[in-house]
Amino acid sequence: MKAKPKKNVEEIEYEKGSGNVFADLGFENPEEELAKSELTAQISNIIKKRKLTQTQVAKILGVDQPRISSLLRGRFDLFSFDMLMHFLKVLGQDVEIIVKPKPRNRKRAHLSVVSSCEGNSFPVAASSL
Repeated sequence: MKAKPKKNVEEIEYEKGSGNVFADLGFENPEEELAKSELTAQISNIIKKRKLTQTQVAKILGVDQPRISSLLRGRFDLFSFDMLMHFLKVLGQDVEIIVKPKPRNRKRAHLSVVSSCEGNSFPVAASSL
C-alpha cells in the first residue's frame, strides 16, 4: 500500500472576533443588535419547542404571518425591544430587566440578555456599551 503524499497546507489568516459579530461587521448599535438577536432566538426556540406554525404564532402574537416570517429569518432589525419583550410575555415568558452599577474594573457598562432554563440563569449575550 502506497503512502498518500502530503498536501501543502497554507496558513490561513484570520482575525479574532470581539465576541459581538455586529460590532465586527461595523453595525451602528452592535450591542442593541446582539441583544435583539438573542431575544429573537428565544422566541424562535419557544416556537420550535411548541411546534407552532408561523400562522399560529401570528394569531397568538396579534401580527400577520409575514411579520413572523421576517422575525424568524433574522430580520429583528424590524422589531423594537418593546415588541420582542411583548412577544415573549405573550408566549408565557417572564421578562426581567435588571439595572446595576458596572464593576469598577470594567471601563464600560454592558447590555446583556440572560436566559433562565428551569431556574438556572446563564448569559446568552453580553456586550460593552
